[in-house]
Amino acid sequence: MLSDLFRAVGQIGDPAFRRVLFLGLGLTLLLLVGAAIGAGWLVAALIPESISLPWVGEIGFLDNIASGVSVLGVLALSVVLMVPVASAFTGLFLDDVADAVEARHYPGAGPVRRQPFLSAVADTFRFLGLMIVANLCALVLYLIFAPLAPVIFWGLNGFLLGREYFQLVAIRRMDEAAARKLRRRNSGQIWLAGALMAIPLTVPVLNLFVPILGAAMFTHVVHRLSRNPR
Repeated sequence: MLSDLFRAVGQIGDPAFRRVLFLGLGLTLLLLVGAAIGAGWLVAALIPESISLPWVGEIGFLDNIASGVSVLGVLALSVVLMVPVASAFTGLFLDDVADAVEARHYPGAGPVRRQPFLSAVADTFRFLGLMIVANLCALVLYLIFAPLAPVIFWGLNGFLLGREYFQLVAIRRMDEAAARKLRRRNSGQIWLAGALMAIPLTVPVLNLFVPILGAAMFTHVVHRLSRNPR
């Protein structure tokens, strides 16, 4: 697995990898900026320009103040949402990453099965929702076992990342039933490989590369396990 990881890292400068990263970041920035502008406009439309309070009198410019606060709130929230949203957008283009890995390391692998775009969109945002919900539920464990919180985080997200990325890459080469069977046979390896991807999630900036590295690494994992399924 370390060999799979090192080969994925060694290809990080590939033009296809950079294109997917920039697409994911660009779409994320557009979405978050649009959300901030939309929140400001909506709040300004819903709140009156001024209100009159007993013993205080009329307070003006209330809509502008509320609009500004809402924009700042969305921008602050975007700091937290930047990584998961960027990961979701990047996930839409991970086929390009797997294609680049196979072109360099497995040129004789033959054609792949393409997932319909709408299905890929649904799977990507389903996985994003699952990661958010799972980590929110795990907050209790993080608080109870605070010294072990990083280990719990890596174990939980390693399981989720391993399962998702293995399936995503495997169904390019086999049907879903065969992919699930291969994953069950090698569940320990896949979980550990996912944990290697979960560790960078806690490192700012580096966490933006996790979807790309995950797709690249699991392309190697799938090819290796397919040759030796047991």
